[in-house]
Amino acid sequence: MTLAEKESKWSPSSRPFVSNRVIPESGQIPAAMEADESDQIKARRVDEKDQNNGSLGCCGWVLVILSYFFMIISSPLSIWLCIKIVKEYERAIIFRLGRILAGGAKGPGLFFILPCTDSFVKVDMRTISFDIPPQEILTKDSVTVSVDGVVYYRVQNAILAVANITNADSATRLLAQTTLRNVLGTKNLAQILSDREEIAHNMQTTLDVATDEWGIKVERVEIKDVKLPVQLQRAMAAEAEASREARAKVIAAEGEMNASRALKEASIVISESPAALQLRYLQTLTTIAAEKNSTIVFPLPMDLVQNIMGAKK
Repeated sequence: MTLAEKESKWSPSSRPFVSNRVIPESGQIPAAMEADESDQIKARRVDEKDQNNGSLGCCGWVLVILSYFFMIISSPLSIWLCIKIVKEYERAIIFRLGRILAGGAKGPGLFFILPCTDSFVKVDMRTISFDIPPQEILTKDSVTVSVDGVVYYRVQNAILAVANITNADSATRLLAQTTLRNVLGTKNLAQILSDREEIAHNMQTTLDVATDEWGIKVERVEIKDVKLPVQLQRAMAAEAEASREARAKVIAAEGEMNASRALKEASIVISESPAALQLRYLQTLTTIAAEKNSTIVFPLPMDLVQNIMGAKK
Protein backbone atom coordinates (compact mmCIF):
# COMPACT_ATOMS: atom_id res chain seq x y z
CA MET A 1 0.00 0.00 0.00
CA THR A 2 1.38 3.36 -1.00
CA LEU A 3 1.61 6.43 1.21
CA ALA A 4 -1.11 8.23 -0.76
CA GLU A 5 -3.50 5.32 -0.25
CA LYS A 6 -2.78 5.33 3.51
CA GLU A 7 -3.43 9.07 3.71
CA SER A 8 -6.68 8.73 1.75
CA LYS A 9 -7.73 5.85 4.01
CA TRP A 10 -7.22 7.87 7.19
CA SER A 11 -8.43 11.19 5.86
CA PRO A 12 -10.82 13.13 8.15
CA SER A 13 -13.73 12.52 5.80
CA SER A 14 -13.27 8.72 5.92
CA ARG A 15 -12.45 8.36 9.62
CA PRO A 16 -15.12 6.79 11.77
CA PHE A 17 -16.81 8.97 14.35
CA VAL A 18 -15.39 8.32 17.80
CA SER A 19 -17.17 9.66 20.86
CA ASN A 20 -15.93 9.76 24.41
CA ARG A 21 -19.47 9.54 25.73
CA VAL A 22 -20.36 6.22 27.34
CA ILE A 23 -23.96 5.13 26.85
CA PRO A 24 -25.27 2.61 29.38
CA GLU A 25 -26.50 -0.78 28.23
CA SER A 26 -30.12 0.03 29.06
CA GLY A 27 -30.08 2.75 26.40
CA GLN A 28 -31.25 5.48 28.80
CA ILE A 29 -29.16 8.62 29.17
CA PRO A 30 -28.60 9.62 32.81
CA ALA A 31 -29.94 12.93 34.04
CA ALA A 32 -26.43 14.20 34.75
CA MET A 33 -25.44 13.74 31.07
CA GLU A 34 -28.58 15.55 29.94
CA ALA A 35 -27.79 18.41 32.33
CA ASP A 36 -24.22 18.60 30.99
CA GLU A 37 -25.52 18.72 27.43
CA SER A 38 -27.99 21.49 28.27
CA ASP A 39 -25.22 23.49 29.98
CA GLN A 40 -22.98 23.06 26.93
CA ILE A 41 -25.79 24.19 24.61
CA LYS A 42 -26.41 27.26 26.77
CA ALA A 43 -22.68 28.05 26.81
CA ARG A 44 -22.55 27.75 23.00
CA ARG A 45 -25.54 30.07 22.66
CA VAL A 46 -23.91 32.63 24.95
CA ASP A 47 -20.66 32.43 22.95
CA GLU A 48 -22.57 32.88 19.69
CA LYS A 49 -24.40 35.87 21.13
CA ASP A 50 -21.13 37.40 22.32
CA GLN A 51 -19.59 36.89 18.89
CA ASN A 52 -22.60 38.41 17.17
CA ASN A 53 -22.71 41.33 19.60
CA GLY A 54 -19.07 42.11 19.03
CA SER A 55 -19.30 42.36 15.23
CA LEU A 56 -21.20 45.26 13.66
CA GLY A 57 -19.89 44.77 10.13
CA CYS A 58 -18.56 47.37 7.74
CA CYS A 59 -21.88 49.14 7.22
CA GLY A 60 -22.46 49.21 10.95
CA TRP A 61 -19.13 50.84 11.69
CA VAL A 62 -19.74 53.37 8.94
CA LEU A 63 -23.07 54.34 10.50
CA VAL A 64 -21.49 54.58 13.94
CA ILE A 65 -18.72 56.85 12.62
CA LEU A 66 -21.30 59.04 10.88
CA SER A 67 -23.29 59.26 14.10
CA TYR A 68 -20.20 60.41 15.98
CA PHE A 69 -19.50 62.93 13.22
CA PHE A 70 -23.01 64.43 13.29
CA MET A 71 -22.95 64.48 17.07
CA ILE A 72 -19.71 66.46 17.10
CA ILE A 73 -21.04 68.88 14.48
CA SER A 74 -24.31 69.47 16.30
CA SER A 75 -22.74 69.76 19.75
CA PRO A 76 -23.47 71.12 22.32
CA LEU A 77 -27.16 70.73 21.38
CA SER A 78 -26.83 67.00 20.73
CA ILE A 79 -25.32 66.37 24.15
CA TRP A 80 -28.82 66.52 25.67
CA LEU A 81 -29.87 63.63 23.43
CA CYS A 82 -26.77 61.56 24.15
CA ILE A 83 -26.73 61.62 27.96
CA LYS A 84 -29.38 59.58 29.76
CA ILE A 85 -30.06 58.91 33.44
CA VAL A 86 -31.39 55.78 35.12
CA LYS A 87 -32.42 55.56 38.76
CA GLU A 88 -30.91 53.42 41.48
CA TYR A 89 -33.47 50.61 41.00
CA GLU A 90 -33.27 50.64 37.19
CA ARG A 91 -30.92 49.26 34.56
CA ALA A 92 -30.63 50.25 30.90
CA ILE A 93 -30.03 47.81 28.04
CA ILE A 94 -28.48 49.63 25.05
CA PHE A 95 -29.09 48.39 21.50
CA ARG A 96 -26.67 49.61 18.84
CA LEU A 97 -27.98 48.92 15.36
CA GLY A 98 -30.30 46.31 16.87
CA ARG A 99 -27.54 44.49 18.79
CA ILE A 100 -27.05 44.54 22.54
CA LEU A 101 -24.04 46.66 23.35
CA ALA A 102 -21.15 44.86 25.01
CA GLY A 103 -20.60 45.60 28.68
CA GLY A 104 -23.96 44.51 30.02
CA ALA A 105 -26.66 46.65 31.55
CA LYS A 106 -25.88 50.28 32.32
CA GLY A 107 -26.71 52.13 35.49
CA PRO A 108 -27.50 53.45 37.89
CA GLY A 109 -26.52 57.02 37.02
CA LEU A 110 -25.42 58.59 33.75
CA PHE A 111 -24.68 56.74 30.52
CA PHE A 112 -23.95 57.78 26.94
CA ILE A 113 -25.78 56.77 23.73
CA LEU A 114 -25.58 57.76 20.10
CA PRO A 115 -28.80 59.48 19.05
CA CYS A 116 -28.99 57.93 15.57
CA THR A 117 -27.86 54.35 16.04
CA ASP A 118 -28.57 53.56 19.69
CA SER A 119 -31.77 52.81 21.56
CA PHE A 120 -32.23 51.61 25.11
CA VAL A 121 -34.77 49.81 27.29
CA LYS A 122 -35.19 50.44 31.01
CA VAL A 123 -35.70 47.47 33.31
CA ASP A 124 -37.05 47.79 36.86
CA MET A 125 -34.98 45.68 39.29
CA ARG A 126 -37.31 46.06 42.29
CA THR A 127 -39.39 43.22 43.72
CA ILE A 128 -42.79 43.00 42.04
CA SER A 129 -45.85 41.33 43.55
CA PHE A 130 -49.05 40.25 41.85
CA ASP A 131 -52.16 38.32 42.80
CA ILE A 132 -52.98 35.02 41.16
CA PRO A 133 -56.66 35.16 40.14
CA PRO A 134 -58.94 32.57 41.79
CA GLN A 135 -58.55 29.26 39.97
CA GLU A 136 -61.29 26.61 39.86
CA ILE A 137 -59.35 23.41 40.54
CA LEU A 138 -60.49 19.80 40.65
CA THR A 139 -58.55 18.07 43.40
CA LYS A 140 -57.30 14.51 43.41
CA ASP A 141 -60.37 13.33 45.35
CA SER A 142 -62.77 15.01 42.86
CA VAL A 143 -63.62 18.12 44.90
CA THR A 144 -63.92 21.49 43.17
CA VAL A 145 -62.22 24.32 45.08
CA SER A 146 -61.31 27.91 44.27
CA VAL A 147 -57.74 28.86 45.21
CA ASP A 148 -55.86 32.14 44.82
CA GLY A 149 -52.39 33.27 45.83
CA VAL A 150 -49.69 35.91 45.60
CA VAL A 151 -46.23 35.80 43.97
CA TYR A 152 -43.17 37.97 44.66
CA TYR A 153 -40.44 38.13 42.02
CA ARG A 154 -37.69 40.40 40.76
CA VAL A 155 -35.53 40.74 37.65
CA GLN A 156 -32.17 39.12 38.32
CA ASN A 157 -30.61 39.51 34.86
CA ALA A 158 -31.82 42.53 32.89
CA ILE A 159 -30.33 41.37 29.58
CA LEU A 160 -32.12 38.01 29.68
CA ALA A 161 -35.38 39.68 30.70
CA VAL A 162 -35.23 41.88 27.59
CA ALA A 163 -33.62 39.60 24.99
CA ASN A 164 -35.16 36.20 25.79
CA ILE A 165 -38.85 37.05 26.21
CA THR A 166 -41.29 39.64 24.95
CA ASN A 167 -43.01 40.47 28.24
CA ALA A 168 -41.49 38.89 31.31
CA ASP A 169 -44.18 40.19 33.68
CA SER A 170 -47.11 38.80 31.66
CA ALA A 171 -45.34 35.48 31.09
CA THR A 172 -44.62 35.09 34.81
CA ARG A 173 -48.26 35.80 35.67
CA LEU A 174 -49.56 33.22 33.20
CA LEU A 175 -46.99 30.65 34.30
CA ALA A 176 -47.98 31.18 37.96
CA GLN A 177 -51.62 30.44 37.14
CA THR A 178 -50.83 27.23 35.27
CA THR A 179 -48.35 26.13 37.95
CA LEU A 180 -50.96 26.65 40.67
CA ARG A 181 -53.44 24.47 38.78
CA ASN A 182 -50.87 21.76 38.07
CA VAL A 183 -49.57 21.56 41.64
CA LEU A 184 -52.97 21.55 43.34
CA GLY A 185 -54.38 19.06 40.83
CA THR A 186 -52.15 16.37 42.35
CA LYS A 187 -53.32 17.03 45.95
CA ASN A 188 -56.48 16.02 47.74
CA LEU A 189 -58.62 18.40 49.77
CA ALA A 190 -57.08 17.52 53.13
CA GLN A 191 -53.56 18.15 51.83
CA ILE A 192 -54.57 21.51 50.33
CA LEU A 193 -56.08 22.66 53.62
CA SER A 194 -53.21 21.44 55.83
CA ASP A 195 -50.02 21.63 53.70
CA ARG A 196 -50.15 25.18 52.37
CA GLU A 197 -46.49 25.89 53.12
CA GLU A 198 -45.31 22.79 51.27
CA ILE A 199 -47.51 23.62 48.26
CA ALA A 200 -46.19 27.20 48.21
CA HIS A 201 -42.59 25.94 48.37
CA ASN A 202 -43.18 23.53 45.47
CA MET A 203 -44.71 26.32 43.40
CA GLN A 204 -41.78 28.63 44.16
CA THR A 205 -39.25 25.98 43.09
CA THR A 206 -41.12 25.22 39.87
CA LEU A 207 -41.54 28.87 38.94
CA ASP A 208 -37.92 29.71 39.78
CA VAL A 209 -36.59 26.95 37.53
CA ALA A 210 -38.95 27.85 34.67
CA THR A 211 -38.21 31.60 34.76
CA ASP A 212 -34.43 31.25 35.15
CA GLU A 213 -33.94 31.57 31.39
CA TRP A 214 -35.89 34.84 31.47
CA GLY A 215 -33.64 36.38 34.13
CA ILE A 216 -36.45 36.24 36.72
CA LYS A 217 -35.95 35.24 40.36
CA VAL A 218 -39.12 34.09 42.18
CA GLU A 219 -38.60 35.05 45.81
CA ARG A 220 -41.83 33.95 47.49
CA VAL A 221 -45.17 32.30 46.77
CA GLU A 222 -48.10 32.27 49.19
CA ILE A 223 -51.54 30.62 49.07
CA LYS A 224 -54.05 33.28 50.12
CA ASP A 225 -57.45 31.59 50.34
CA VAL A 226 -59.10 28.24 49.64
CA LYS A 227 -62.83 28.62 48.95
CA LEU A 228 -65.01 25.54 49.28
CA PRO A 229 -68.54 25.05 47.85
CA VAL A 230 -71.38 25.98 50.21
CA GLN A 231 -72.76 22.43 50.32
CA LEU A 232 -69.33 21.06 51.17
CA GLN A 233 -68.94 23.64 53.95
CA ARG A 234 -72.28 22.56 55.43
CA ALA A 235 -71.34 18.89 55.20
CA MET A 236 -67.99 19.52 56.89
CA ALA A 237 -69.69 21.59 59.62
CA ALA A 238 -72.24 18.82 60.25
CA GLU A 239 -69.43 16.25 60.38
CA ALA A 240 -67.46 18.36 62.87
CA GLU A 241 -70.58 18.93 65.01
CA ALA A 242 -71.39 15.21 65.03
CA SER A 243 -67.83 14.35 66.05
CA ARG A 244 -67.98 16.91 68.88
CA GLU A 245 -71.30 15.51 70.12
CA ALA A 246 -69.89 11.99 70.02
CA ARG A 247 -66.88 13.06 72.08
CA ALA A 248 -69.19 14.84 74.56
CA LYS A 249 -71.30 11.70 74.99
CA VAL A 250 -68.19 9.61 75.56
CA ILE A 251 -66.92 12.06 78.17
CA ALA A 252 -70.35 12.10 79.92
CA ALA A 253 -70.46 8.29 79.96
CA GLU A 254 -66.96 8.13 81.44
CA GLY A 255 -68.01 10.66 84.11
CA GLU A 256 -71.09 8.60 85.03
CA MET A 257 -68.98 5.46 85.25
CA ASN A 258 -66.49 7.15 87.55
CA ALA A 259 -69.35 8.57 89.66
CA SER A 260 -70.96 5.13 90.01
CA ARG A 261 -67.66 3.68 91.16
CA ALA A 262 -67.29 6.43 93.76
CA LEU A 263 -70.85 5.89 94.99
CA LYS A 264 -70.21 2.16 95.27
CA GLU A 265 -67.11 2.79 97.38
CA ALA A 266 -69.07 5.30 99.50
CA SER A 267 -71.90 2.81 100.09
CA ILE A 268 -69.38 0.23 101.24
CA VAL A 269 -67.90 2.68 103.73
CA ILE A 270 -71.36 3.76 105.02
CA SER A 271 -72.53 0.13 105.41
CA GLU A 272 -69.65 -0.55 107.76
CA SER A 273 -70.82 2.20 110.19
CA PRO A 274 -74.61 2.78 110.74
CA ALA A 275 -73.95 6.16 112.33
CA ALA A 276 -72.36 7.38 109.09
CA LEU A 277 -75.76 7.21 107.35
CA GLN A 278 -77.32 9.42 110.02
CA LEU A 279 -74.49 11.93 109.62
CA ARG A 280 -75.08 11.94 105.88
CA TYR A 281 -78.76 12.66 106.47
CA LEU A 282 -77.89 15.60 108.66
CA GLN A 283 -75.40 16.96 106.14
CA THR A 284 -78.01 16.74 103.38
CA LEU A 285 -80.53 18.54 105.63
CA THR A 286 -78.03 21.31 106.30
CA THR A 287 -77.40 21.76 102.57
CA ILE A 288 -81.11 21.91 101.73
CA ALA A 289 -81.83 24.37 104.55
CA ALA A 290 -79.06 26.69 103.32
CA GLU A 291 -80.25 26.70 99.69
CA LYS A 292 -84.06 26.51 100.04
CA ASN A 293 -85.35 27.79 103.37
CA SER A 294 -89.03 27.38 102.44
CA THR A 295 -88.78 23.61 102.09
CA ILE A 296 -87.23 21.39 104.76
CA VAL A 297 -86.98 17.65 104.38
CA PHE A 298 -86.44 15.71 107.59
CA PRO A 299 -85.26 12.18 106.94
CA LEU A 300 -86.33 9.45 109.33
CA PRO A 301 -83.99 6.66 110.29
CA MET A 302 -84.73 3.44 108.44
CA ASP A 303 -84.56 1.39 111.65
CA LEU A 304 -87.30 3.48 113.20
CA VAL A 305 -89.52 3.04 110.17
CA GLN A 306 -88.96 -0.71 110.21
CA ASN A 307 -89.86 -0.88 113.89
CA ILE A 308 -93.08 1.06 113.30
CA MET A 309 -94.05 -1.14 110.40
CA GLY A 310 -93.33 -4.27 112.49
CA ALA A 311 -95.48 -3.01 115.35
CA LYS A 312 -98.45 -2.53 113.03
CA LYS A 313 -98.17 -6.07 111.83
